[in-house]
Amino acid sequence: MDELITYSKQLILEQSEELIIEECKRNPRRFEPLYNKYYKPIFRLVLGRIGDKDLTADLVSNVFFKVLQSLHKFQFKGLSIYSWLYRIALNECNEHFRKAGSKRVIVLDQTHYEVLTEEMAIFDDGHKEALKNGLSKLKEVELQIIELRFFESLSFKDIADVLGITEGNSKVKLYRAVEKLKKLMKVS
Repeated sequence: MDELITYSKQLILEQSEELIIEECKRNPRRFEPLYNKYYKPIFRLVLGRIGDKDLTADLVSNVFFKVLQSLHKFQFKGLSIYSWLYRIALNECNEHFRKAGSKRVIVLDQTHYEVLTEEMAIFDDGHKEALKNGLSKLKEVELQIIELRFFESLSFKDIADVLGITEGNSKVKLYRAVEKLKKLMKVS
């Protein structure tokens, strides 16, 4: 059996993501740096929608399996591969919801709460339930754009890539989603 190919953290930092992707296309064993870099963010993303760690682990496993199967189709366009992984993870979650007949959950941890209340200029405590209720009333795309920007810290360019819209449109949609959330929370 061939030895697994591993990389030091320094080598991962030295190589561009584009180069690593091209190496992965030629030899799937070289996928480890990308897996190590994106496993935790993808796990958090799925966990935030599913709410169950064991099920999340299974779904994330499926995500990376699908990524390996279709990596040869990935076209590097100067953006991180994360937006492509994100779309695959969302599709995996949506497929799970369809099969299981369940709905997504909203996990609002303290960091997310603090980021959103700061963005919405809410400086007194005690709005966590109102915020969670407001988030649950948003349309999926509105919730998604808030999560991408404030929970995942993606740039507007990356958000546009994930959602298949223009960068300018991602800014407008985020502004509107935040304003709608404020109204749902009855915050001005």
